[in-house]
Amino acid sequence: MFPAYYSGFADEAGPDLDTQIRATLELGWNAIEMRGVRVPGYDAANLHDIPDEAFEKVAEGLALAGVRVNSLGSALANHGKDISKPFAEEATTARRTAERSQRLGAEFVRVMSYPIGDPTNLHEEERYRRLREFVTIFADAGITVVHENCNNFGGMGWPYALRLLENVPGLKLVFDMGNCVADLDYNQPAPHPCQDAWEFYENVRDHVVYVHIKDAHQGVARDKKLHCFPGEGHGQVRRIVTDLFERGYSGGLSIEPHMYAGLDDASLTHEDNCYQTYLQYGRRLMHMVEEIKQKTALV
Repeated sequence: MFPAYYSGFADEAGPDLDTQIRATLELGWNAIEMRGVRVPGYDAANLHDIPDEAFEKVAEGLALAGVRVNSLGSALANHGKDISKPFAEEATTARRTAERSQRLGAEFVRVMSYPIGDPTNLHEEERYRRLREFVTIFADAGITVVHENCNNFGGMGWPYALRLLENVPGLKLVFDMGNCVADLDYNQPAPHPCQDAWEFYENVRDHVVYVHIKDAHQGVARDKKLHCFPGEGHGQVRRIVTDLFERGYSGGLSIEPHMYAGLDDASLTHEDNCYQTYLQYGRRLMHMVEEIKQKTALV
């Protein structure tokens, strides 16, 4: 069956756990890629940062709803981290994340590879060392670490993603075609053009075990993009999803719309617009997948 399942960053439907569960079930899905979450009495935060009492409420709510966490979208090594700062605190977060991911039965944890910073001094060995530590921590919990290409070292272009894999045994990739629309291709001479999503995907696809669905139009400036429904932008979503299907990809497809209140409907509150945008995004992806299946069957 393609895909094996659908999932999504349901915090884009709303911050509250109940809202995220409701959106997931309304789409007919049973999986969430958990990231930010809020339960009564506690502030919203990444699942690995909320207090233990709040985490217990999350675990209970998911279990009662019959919704699983297939992946945890951690903030490890993301744009808010600094490769030059001590690693101890982040390692502690990773161990807590591994415990919580294991408790919820997650198969994957999403990490990044730190902001690019000065491209003439990338601190490559330190990046590799830290990611190897992440892989070890999560492997002990039976969880696969997947790296997302997102304005980080491994997202500087497909050769950089492959260098990460060469230097971090056990690391796998989650591919996000929408990020390529704005991320610069450091494999090309300066001034670096934006990446080509198909080129990036084609060169790393043998290492991809999980996929984020995102699309965007190239903006006026190279570092700006306007997110849109799948298949409407420059992320080459349909071409990539078609290739995944034809190659026998057996993993999940996870939506990360980044559109938030993306519907042109003044009758909706901001909260309802976010919720309905998320639902429409998921439905459009499912429709695209069915079209691809039918068309491929007829060829």
